[in-house]
Amino acid sequence: MNVYDFDYTIYDGDSTKDFYWYCLYNRWSLARYWPRQAWALLLYALGRIGKTQCKERFYVFFQGLPDMENFVYDFWRRNIKKIKHFYKVWQRPDDLIISASPAFLLEEACRRLGVVNLIASPVDPRTGRYQGKNCYGEEKVRRFKADYPHREIEGFYSDSLSDSPMAAIAKKSYLVAGEKLLPWGSLPPTAKQGWLQYFLSRQFLIFFIIGLANAVNGIVFSLLYSLVLPVSPAFVLGYLSSLTVSYLLNSRFTFKANLSLKRYGSFCLSYLPNFAIQNIIVFVVYYWAGFSKLLAFFLAAAIGMPVTFLMLKLITFRRR
Repeated sequence: MNVYDFDYTIYDGDSTKDFYWYCLYNRWSLARYWPRQAWALLLYALGRIGKTQCKERFYVFFQGLPDMENFVYDFWRRNIKKIKHFYKVWQRPDDLIISASPAFLLEEACRRLGVVNLIASPVDPRTGRYQGKNCYGEEKVRRFKADYPHREIEGFYSDSLSDSPMAAIAKKSYLVAGEKLLPWGSLPPTAKQGWLQYFLSRQFLIFFIIGLANAVNGIVFSLLYSLVLPVSPAFVLGYLSSLTVSYLLNSRFTFKANLSLKRYGSFCLSYLPNFAIQNIIVFVVYYWAGFSKLLAFFLAAAIGMPVTFLMLKLITFRRR
């Protein structure tokens, strides 16, 4: 049999993420779970909980979908078109789909595709709780051998090297990049994948959370200074007031580096591009477009974050 991963392999995207945005778009009351979901992401970023626990807590929004079956059905009615063309051409009756996504979500997709063999994560659609292990990495191999003890894998297909345990037990394995199929291990990281390594990492998540906290600090300081100063000088002083706090937090939690005056100076220099970008935003949003100073401060604090993260990682906290 041929075995396929699902997300980004035969499905053009991440089905669980797409399903969440679909649910949120059609039922905005699910936003009430944002604080709990954000707290789970924070705990995961700080290493207090694992990936499975984080996903389980994020799935709390399932509790706001008593009509889950209807949502799943309509989601796939709209999104089954995202199945990749190469799979439609290569599909065989005995194909197996193996995925870390919730099993109840993929069952409807498999029914529409005519796929009868499915191994996925056992998640309760009512509570979001796992009823077994997350079907990821070595767990995929264990589940496959348990469910199909006498079957050989002729070809294994996945978009991710995290599936190397499955690739190791297949006769042939292929990396899927869009519609292209390449021999396993022959695909070097693309520029897009390189950027994703930065911005989808736990390190960036911690930096982002600290950045939000410091954005609030900067906004509060700027508003206080603006009571006695013009808007631009008030923003500059507010920015500088939150910079030292940002250095302390990022040294301790994001990059786990010792404090030093030299590194602090480098930290401040790394913020210069961010500082320039934010001042331009304040000028455009407040002085040129005429929006409120609160909006100007908020946008300025948020937009420059990715630039700052790269500067700090590549210069200030660079490890040999």
